[in-house]
Amino acid sequence: MAAGVPSDTRPSPEALLKAAQKETRGKFKIFLGAAPGVGKTYEMLLAARRRKAEGGDVVAGVVETHGRAETETLLADLEVIPRRQVAYKGHALEEMDLDAVLKRRPALALVDELAHTNAPGSRHPKRYLDVEELLAAGIDVYSTMNVQHVESLNDVVARITRIRVRETVPDSVVDSADEVELVDITPADLIARLSTGKVYVREQAQRALKHYFSPGNLTALRELALRRTAARVDEQMLSYMREHAITGPWAAGERVIVCLDPGPDAANTVRAAKRTADRLHAELIALYVETPRHALLSEVERGRLAEAMRLASQLGAEVTSVPGRTVVEEILALARSRNATRVIVGKSRRSRWFEWRHGSVVDELVRSGSGLAVEVAPSTAGPEPDGTVDWSVGAPRSVGPYLEGVSTTALATALGVLIRAYVDLPNVSLIYVVPVMIAAARHGLVPSLWVAALSVLSYNFFFLPPLHRLTIADPANIVALFFLMFVAAVASALGTRTRAQAQSARREARTTAELYAFSRKIAGVVDLDDLLWIVVTHLARLLDAEVAILMPDKGRRKESRLTLYAAFPPDCEFTEADLAAARWCWDAEQPAGKGTDTLPGGRWLFVPIRTSRAPVGVIGILSSGDRRDLGASERQLLEAVGNQAAVAIERVALAADIDEARIGAERERLRSAMLTSVSHDLRTPLASIIGALSSLRSYRDRYDDAAREELLGTALSEAERLDRFVGNLLDMTRLDAGVIVPRREAVEAGDLVSTALRRAMPLLKGRVVSSSIDPDLPSLSLDFVLAEQALFNLLDNAGKYSPVGGRIEVLARRFGEHVEIVVRDEGPGIAPEALDRLFEKFYRADAGDRRRAGTGLGLAIAKGFTEVQGGTIAARNRIDRSGAEFIVSYPIPT
Repeated sequence: MAAGVPSDTRPSPEALLKAAQKETRGKFKIFLGAAPGVGKTYEMLLAARRRKAEGGDVVAGVVETHGRAETETLLADLEVIPRRQVAYKGHALEEMDLDAVLKRRPALALVDELAHTNAPGSRHPKRYLDVEELLAAGIDVYSTMNVQHVESLNDVVARITRIRVRETVPDSVVDSADEVELVDITPADLIARLSTGKVYVREQAQRALKHYFSPGNLTALRELALRRTAARVDEQMLSYMREHAITGPWAAGERVIVCLDPGPDAANTVRAAKRTADRLHAELIALYVETPRHALLSEVERGRLAEAMRLASQLGAEVTSVPGRTVVEEILALARSRNATRVIVGKSRRSRWFEWRHGSVVDELVRSGSGLAVEVAPSTAGPEPDGTVDWSVGAPRSVGPYLEGVSTTALATALGVLIRAYVDLPNVSLIYVVPVMIAAARHGLVPSLWVAALSVLSYNFFFLPPLHRLTIADPANIVALFFLMFVAAVASALGTRTRAQAQSARREARTTAELYAFSRKIAGVVDLDDLLWIVVTHLARLLDAEVAILMPDKGRRKESRLTLYAAFPPDCEFTEADLAAARWCWDAEQPAGKGTDTLPGGRWLFVPIRTSRAPVGVIGILSSGDRRDLGASERQLLEAVGNQAAVAIERVALAADIDEARIGAERERLRSAMLTSVSHDLRTPLASIIGALSSLRSYRDRYDDAAREELLGTALSEAERLDRFVGNLLDMTRLDAGVIVPRREAVEAGDLVSTALRRAMPLLKGRVVSSSIDPDLPSLSLDFVLAEQALFNLLDNAGKYSPVGGRIEVLARRFGEHVEIVVRDEGPGIAPEALDRLFEKFYRADAGDRRRAGTGLGLAIAKGFTEVQGGTIAARNRIDRSGAEFIVSYPIPT
C-alpha cells in the first residue's frame, strides 16, 4: 500500500471477490409482486421484448399465461421451448425442458413462477434450482414470484392472510438476484382487475375477494413487498460502495448509531435514539468503543454500561462493542461500513478544561463526519464535580506498590551515583525513567506518578548542586528538573495506557478462552443431565458462586411449574421468596432478585435463558459469603454462557424430539407391517385350511381316498405353515424383550446341518439339495435349538426364492478361529438397495405379484438367534452365478 493512503479507501476484498464470481454467471432478474394478478408475467414479457428489440437472443423456457389474452399476445413473438411431458399417477404433467434450454443456450431465458415445485422424476425438485443451473451455464434469466413465497416471510404472510403457502423460495436465492423489480399496483386497482375476471374466472374471483384479496390483506402484502425490495436495493447499494471504496454515507436510507458510554445518562441516550429511529423508520445500532480508559472504569460505571447495552438490546437495537484507540475513529468507521446517516451521542459532562486537553467527541464528529448528522441527546444529570477523570480509580489500596516505588527509585539513584563516579554522564537523569515505567506497567497511574515525584526529588538531592540539599543553585537546572518531571509524567501515562490495554486484552482473551472451553465441553453432549451439570459447574467456577438451573417440568409452556434440574453445589436450597423471584423471571423473561429492580431483597439473582425460538429456563446465581453483586463483566460473561447453554439445551431437546419421532415412525412402520402380515400372510394358510376341511365335511362322500388324503395333506401343511408364522412372531417378541438366554452345550456342525435339512425338506420339494461338511470340525458351544432354528429359517428363505429345479447348497467349514455355515441358492439374488435392510423386522425384498409368502421375520430371527450366541450372520450375492449366499459364523470355543 502506498504511503499516505488510508486503508479504508481501498475497495472491499470480499465485495470484489463476490463481483468476480458473478462475472462467469448469467444475470438474474426477479419480478416481485405483492399478490397474484399484479402483472408480473406481463412486465417480464415486456422487458423480454425490449431485450429482443435490442438484438438479444430471447427464449421462453416456461411462461404461464393463465389464459389471459394480453399475456398471450406478448408471448406470441417470442421463441418458446416446448415443454417436456412427465408421467405422474396416470397423468401427463408439463414441465420446463431444462436440457433443451441448456442445449439452445440463449442469451436470456424466461422462467415464470420461481417457487414452482417440479413434478416427481424431474432433475431438480424446485424450479429455482433449474434457474441456478441456467445461471451457472452463463444464461441470463428473468423470473417472477410473489412476496408470500419468500421463505423468511412465509409465516408473516400466513398470519396476515390465514393461508400458509407451501411453495417457498430461500431468501438466499432472492438475495443472489442482480435485480429485483417490484411490480406494484394499488389494492383498489387489483380488486378491480379481479372483479372484471382478468385474474381468475368470475366465480373464483368472488371467493378470492371475500378471503385472500381483501383490501386489508392486499395493503399489508404490498407493504411487505415494498420493504423486501427496499432491503434488497439497500444491500446492492452497500455492495456497490464497498466495491468502489466509496466511504459514504449515502443518505438513501436511514440508519442511526447511538454511542454508549458509562455515564449516568447512558440509558436516556438509548431511549432518545430509539425515538429518533422510530420516527425515521430506521435501523438502530448501539455502539460502545472500548478505549484504554475502559480498564479504569469503576464497578458503578461498568454496571451503567451493561444496563445501557441490555436496554438497547431490549429495544431492538443491534449492539456492537469494538476495541479502539479513539471513540471518533471507530464511530466513523462503523458509520461508513454500515452507511449510517445519523449519530446520537450523550451530552458531555466534562469541563471545558478536560475537553481542551482530551478533545470533544461531538466536535470531532462534526468536523470529521462529512455527510453524517450528529445529534446530542439531552442530559438530566449535572456536570462532573471536577470535570476530570478520577485518577484514584484502580489505584492500589495497599502500601506495597508505593514501597516498591521507593525501592526502585533508590536502586536507580545508587546506579546513577555509581555511573557518575566513573563516567561524566550529563544526562544521568534518564535512569529515572526506568522505575517510572516499571511502576506504570505493574501498578498503574497513581504509583507511577508517586515514583515520578520521588525521582525528581532524588535527582535534585543527589545530582544537582548543591548536592544533598533540596535546593537549586543554577537556574539552568530548573529547566532540567522540569523536563525530567515532564518525561517522567509522559512515561507514566504511556506505561499506564499500555498496562490498561494489556489488561483489557488479557480479560478479552480469558473470556474468549473460557467461552471456547465451555463450547467445546458442551459440543458433543447429548444427555440433558450431563449438559446441565457442565453448565452449573463451569459457571460456579467462573463466578465463584452457587449456581442453579430451573426449567419447566412439562415441556416449555408458560404455565408449567419450575423445577430444579441441576445445581452446584447439589444441596443448594430456595426459600419461597427465591422461588417467587425465579417464577417472575420465567414469566416476564427479565432478570429478577438480588441486584435487580424486581424483588431485590432476595438472596439469589435469576436470569432467563432463551433461544430465538422460545425461553428455555432460568439460571440462579448466589454469590459466596458477603461478596458483592456481580459486576458488569461478570454479567456479560453470564449472559454469554447462558446463551450458549440455551442453544445447547435446545439442541439436546430437538435431538430427543427427533429420536422420539424416529421411534414413533419406526413403531408405526412395524405396526403397519404387522397388520399386513396378520391380515394377509396369516389369513392365507387359514383360508386353505378352512377350505380343505369344509370340503371334506360337506362333500366327504364325493371324494375318493386319494382326494381326501390330498385335502388332509393340504390342511396339515398349511397348519404347519401357520405354526411357523406364529412361532416367528413369538420368537421375535422374545428377542425384543431380551429374555432369551442360550442354554449352551457341545454341538457338532454336522448334526446341526442334518437336523435343519431334515426339518426343512418338506419346504424344499422340487429343489436339488446338497450338503458338504468339512471333516474334523471342532465342536461349538451353542444352544442347539436356537442355532437349528436360525439355520432352518435360512433354508426356508432359500426355498422360497430358488426356482423349481434350482440347487441349494449347505456348507460347513473352518475359517480361522470360526466355523462357518453357508447356505447358497440359485434364485434372483439380492437387490443392492435391499442388502442393508435384509435383516430388518418385517422387511420384504420383493413386492407386488412377486412377493413370497411369509411375515418378513425369518431372517431377523436368524440374525437375533445367531448374535445372542456370539455369532455373526451376513448376506451377499454369489459371484459365480445368480443367487444369494448367507454365511453364519460361530467362534470356536477356547
